[in-house]
Amino acid sequence: MSRNLIGIRHLDKTQIEDLLALSAEFKLRILEEKAVPKMDNQVVGMLFFENSTRTRVSFEQAAHYLSMKTANFSSGSSSMSKGETLKDTILTLRYERLNGLVMRHRMSGAASLAARHFGGPVLNAGDGQHEHPTQALGDALTIIERKGDLNGLTVAIVGDVEHSRVARSNAWLLSKMGADVRFVGPRTLIPPHAMMLPGKVYYDLATGIEGADVIICLRLQKERMGEGLLSSIGEYAAMYQVNKDTLHYAARDCLVMHPGPLNRGIEVDDTAADGVQSVITAQIENGVFVRMASLYWVFGGDFAESGKKKSKKRA
Repeated sequence: MSRNLIGIRHLDKTQIEDLLALSAEFKLRILEEKAVPKMDNQVVGMLFFENSTRTRVSFEQAAHYLSMKTANFSSGSSSMSKGETLKDTILTLRYERLNGLVMRHRMSGAASLAARHFGGPVLNAGDGQHEHPTQALGDALTIIERKGDLNGLTVAIVGDVEHSRVARSNAWLLSKMGADVRFVGPRTLIPPHAMMLPGKVYYDLATGIEGADVIICLRLQKERMGEGLLSSIGEYAAMYQVNKDTLHYAARDCLVMHPGPLNRGIEVDDTAADGVQSVITAQIENGVFVRMASLYWVFGGDFAESGKKKSKKRA
């Protein structure tokens, strides 16, 4: 039975655990050059209405490992540029017999709309300021590989929380798995109704990251300055940059993460981005494996369940 993966908020803890276990299993099999399920009878559409080379390539690589066929869609050359609605585009692709959709869109809720009209599995690759579920899953897998568990960790999410779908997906996932989540940033970049999100708000970087086991730095979108939300990029960097000095407030073995693309010298310095505490490249690599798991899961695969049964038999 097929499923949709629209956001982390509506997943329960068991579903998150299954997706993470499946991701880890796929990673092990790929690295050891062992067989993974073949889904060569499935065609998935890659609908990226926003530019995102990293996420698109990661999904394409994931589909390649699963032997899936992909159909790439460019909004700039589509009928949507001639006035067609998103609903009509989704219906067209449905009756062109695509089996599933991976969609990224600038509007919050676009993936949910697609799921209502497509009739097959829809996987959200980022919608507006709503969610980015596979980024959060990749981040979680990376943390677990280094820390062993998410339960009991203190995770500080630093930067433009207001406009970040990555922050929202991570907050929901981490809190469901027992982590203590903190949002850190200037008042103008913290959601006005932050109490509706699972985390505590801090406006001071040193206090917000004190004792943190993980720091997730968010990309500062420079276009926000035009909206009067920041007085200057330099002032933001002086107050909220994660660097060799500010890292002293966090736990000694604190992990530094960033969803990318990062702005060196603004959100992070070279020490934070490239030092021994950085796991940014691991996040990129793990993104492929969680997207393999997500594609397999939305198409109804029970590979994780069979893996659990095998483990029990071995025990």
